[in-house]
Order: sequence, then structure tokens, then C-alpha cells
Amino acid sequence: MAQAWRCSGLRWSADGPVLAWDGGRRSALTWGKRVAFGVVEGGVRTCVGARGHACPLGAAVPGRSTGARCEECSRLDRAHSVAADTLADDPRPYRVYLAWFGPGMTKVGITAVRRGGARLLEQGAVCFTWLGSGPLMAARRTEELLRAALRVPDRIPYAAKRAARAALPATRGERAAEIAGLHARAVALSGWPESLAPAPFEPVDHVEVFGLAGAPAAVGEVRELVAGGVVSGELVAAAGPDLHLLTGRGSVVLDTRLLAGWGLVPAAGRESAVPVKALKERPAAQDGLF
Repeated sequence: MAQAWRCSGLRWSADGPVLAWDGGRRSALTWGKRVAFGVVEGGVRTCVGARGHACPLGAAVPGRSTGARCEECSRLDRAHSVAADTLADDPRPYRVYLAWFGPGMTKVGITAVRRGGARLLEQGAVCFTWLGSGPLMAARRTEELLRAALRVPDRIPYAAKRAARAALPATRGERAAEIAGLHARAVALSGWPESLAPAPFEPVDHVEVFGLAGAPAAVGEVRELVAGGVVSGELVAAAGPDLHLLTGRGSVVLDTRLLAGWGLVPAAGRESAVPVKALKERPAAQDGLF
């Protein structure tokens, strides 16, 4: 039997998307590359642990879970995250950003300055701009200000992002229009923390980086992996944690977070055979701007 590998996720490098594996191995992904692997027969998906520590229980986790962690490990992982507001004394500088995923679909967020734009690639942002930079709590207060004053959310479901990619505006200008207007309104607000330095509007577009220009619209998404299942297809695009694979069913999206916790083996020459569901239509636009 072939050696089983465990995937630790999709990473974005300067050269594009890369699949990372436990043990440090990495697989560069290029458009047109055949992606094919099988799930170990009789295998069980197990918790990936948290903060570099293995799950003490080796707990089984559901196939549809994108976190691949049991309840206890999920709690530990979140307790040490910026999103949980438990790192108020973090001395590193942070940036506030506006990220656009499709028409009527913009969010505000923060990321450490040292990470550059990596966080936006990981989220699958089609277009983004910086709003300002400063200490963590100043960035967090600015994020809250925009949520309250401009009704900009700080989270957008991945399912909505996937659906939006099927019908993006054709030009960079069209894709940047919404965040241009929001940027102007945001910097004009009163109540900005004095320690946060505003940034000029400089949109960054990821359509080419993600390979979405000219890629076939996705018609379905992998619901979950199963023991003995196979994923196989030609890589035509990637955004955030998602791979867009051209299969016999058309272009299908694979959320690579579903890979974690499974033992995977090569499956060259085999057809894709995992549960796939139709890609959800975009939800109706919210009232007002969002």
C-alpha cells in the first residue's frame, strides 16, 4: 500500500498556491496541473490538534467540518487568536483593510503588517485596499467603527464567495468601484483612533493571481471526503482555500480545508468520486449597500 500523506492546507506563496503536507513537504500548484489523490480505504478523519500540538484524544471529526478539530482543540485554537481579542497587548503593528468578493459583498478586517497581503489571498479576496495601520487595539476599534457606521460586515461565508466568483465584473475598475466608494466614506468618518495612520486608496486585484480570468464557471463543490473516495481534476483556478478543478462533471470547487485529518494516497488515472453538490446561487443582495 502506498504511503499515506496528511495535508495541512493550502498556502499562498509569492509564486502562487501550494499544498502543504505534514512533515514540511510542499506541492506547488500551477494552472493545468492534474490534481489527483484518494482517501485511504477504511480511513477515519481525525482531529488535527491545535497550536502545533496533537489532539490528546485522537478524536474523530465529521467529514464536512472545515476546521477538522474536535470541540476542545477548536476552543484552544481560538483562545490564542487575534479574532478572539485575547492578544490585546500584542506590540506588532496591524493594518485595517476593505476586501471585495463580488458585487454587494465587501468586508472589513485586520491583519498583521508583517504578513503583507497574505491574509487577503487566504480569504479569497478578489480585490482589496488598505485603510490604515497602527496598534492592534486601534485597528480593532477602526474595524468596529466601520461595521457600525457603514454597515460593513467582518465575515462573509465561503459559500457566498464561491457563488460570486461565477459572475465577476470584467474590468479592474468595475471590481474596485465598491471599495473605492467605501474607502472615501471610511476616511471621512469622525472617531478614527489617533494612533491609526490612514492609507490612500490603492486597490489590489487578484483575478489574474487566482487564475479566474477565462476560467470556466464552477458548477458544483465537494461536500465532503469519504474513506475510499477520489478527487481528480485539472487545476484551472484557486482562490482562498479553494481549488477549482475541471472534472467530468464540469468545474468543481474543492475546499482544501476538507482534506485535513484524512490519510491521502496517489490516485493517478482514477476518476473523481466524492460527494458533490450544486454550487449555491448567490443570496439576494442585502438592504442598503450590504
